[in-house]
Amino acid sequence: MIAVPIETLKYKRLHDGKFIILFFAKVMRNQFRHIKAFGQHFLRNEETALQIVQALQPLSLADNILEIGPGLGVLTQHLKKITDKELYVSELDNRIIALLKSEGQFDDEHILEGDFLKSSPEKHIKGPFLLIGNFPYNISSQILFKMLDHLELVPLMVGMFQKEMALRVVAGHGNKDYGVISVLIQVYYDCEYLFELPPEAFDPPPKVHSAVIRLTRKPNPEKFNPTLLKQVVKAGFNQRRKKLSNSLSPVQGAKEAAIRLNFADLRAEQLSVSDFILLSNAIENP
Repeated sequence: MIAVPIETLKYKRLHDGKFIILFFAKVMRNQFRHIKAFGQHFLRNEETALQIVQALQPLSLADNILEIGPGLGVLTQHLKKITDKELYVSELDNRIIALLKSEGQFDDEHILEGDFLKSSPEKHIKGPFLLIGNFPYNISSQILFKMLDHLELVPLMVGMFQKEMALRVVAGHGNKDYGVISVLIQVYYDCEYLFELPPEAFDPPPKVHSAVIRLTRKPNPEKFNPTLLKQVVKAGFNQRRKKLSNSLSPVQGAKEAAIRLNFADLRAEQLSVSDFILLSNAIENP
């Protein structure tokens, strides 16, 4: 089959004057090849795709949906079927952007072109939005921290992650997977580990297993200083095998607060999310 450049699509016409864009878009789909640098692993199973989309509940939490990395649209098609909410996509691959436009799925206003990590979704989307996607595994933690930067806009997220990352996000204290990202996500969101997928569920298959998680923003999170809490959590886990009396030394007043709370002889992984908030508040208000 001959490759057809996307730039030529708008010039192809039938004898009766109708565009044959959809035909050439289908040709492109059949010839599509992933770009390794983008971390592209396209979900193949339709039933799994529907399962992921159906996990995006409750839909009533926002009037908009943002899908990161729509790829060839396996999640997108189901999102359009189950809801009439405003659907936006964020995509870095120019080939996919051209494909989405050529098929008439999205107009320019509903496509956030470029790197999501460098984007300002609030400039494109009016109001809160639900976040969903089969996230590139090489930037999945950065996507989560980007979500935290727009906390007030994202009441709900359902995402596909590398299994190890998913376990870290949902891990509770005392667990070997419990760490910085566990605490910083869980202070704001209730986390659920939904299901796992094997490598063969994707094209091309990744070298790791995958898992889908759901994060629902807490309606009334505990009060704390976000900047200070982040410093305390990072310091504590930076030397996770040491007692907090030693690992918290870079944070002024932290050791004294840990002693007052009887945390000094514990390690960071032994403190719950609420304990970290309690410790942070004790440092700020000795």
